Amino acid sequence: MTDRAQRLTSVLATPKPALRTPAVLIRPTPVLPSVLIQAGLGSRVKSAADFLLAVVCLIPAIPLMLASAFVVRMTSRGPAFYTQSRVGRGGTIFTLYKIRTMIHECESLTGPRWSMPGDPRITPIGRLLRRLHLDELPQLFNVLMGNMSLVGPRPERPEIVKRLRRLVPGYDRRHAVKPGITGFAQIHLPPDSCVRSVKNKLVYDLFYIRHRSLRLEAGIAMATIMKLFGLRRLYQRKPRFPTDDI
Repeated sequence: MTDRAQRLTSVLATPKPALRTPAVLIRPTPVLPSVLIQAGLGSRVKSAADFLLAVVCLIPAIPLMLASAFVVRMTSRGPAFYTQSRVGRGGTIFTLYKIRTMIHECESLTGPRWSMPGDPRITPIGRLLRRLHLDELPQLFNVLMGNMSLVGPRPERPEIVKRLRRLVPGYDRRHAVKPGITGFAQIHLPPDSCVRSVKNKLVYDLFYIRHRSLRLEAGIAMATIMKLFGLRRLYQRKPRFPTDDI
């Protein structure tokens, strides 16, 4: 009995050999790791920093917003400010604030669609505001309200997101963090104009989400300032695939 017990103990203590050749190689479905979801101390620190920086930025931004709104109101019909529904972190819908750069109610007949190069819907003053990104200044209030961050993926409209979810695999992974006024994709690529451009931007957005750090966010902020002064060539990374209409 003693020898039999010893043999049984040795068998139980010996690890089972692994399969030499697995029949099927099973790869897990790519999902966004839980560590990438903004939560815990890091999220609170980033939110607090965004709030304080937004307050500081509003000091010079408010006079610029008022001056821009006055010019828009005097040169075209309709309100100077307008709101849009956008998709934020976790797929939640929030209200985004902007200075109007297009003719009033320009999408009443066409519905939501991207702005194309040379878009005739953009007013002359609106074109200047877009070039200087002054139309984005009201989004500092979105940062104060906690809907947005200073740096992050650009928020898109729900109607367009619904379509992109079908056409771009993994598109919702960019909603793991708060959207931003500027971002890694925005400083390198032009605004969305087709599905291929969205796919290119998604690569940049996911890179930012995976490698988020104070150094990266500071670099994006500095690149945003350089972009405003026309110095994009000093930092820009061109997309792997060209942007074309598909």
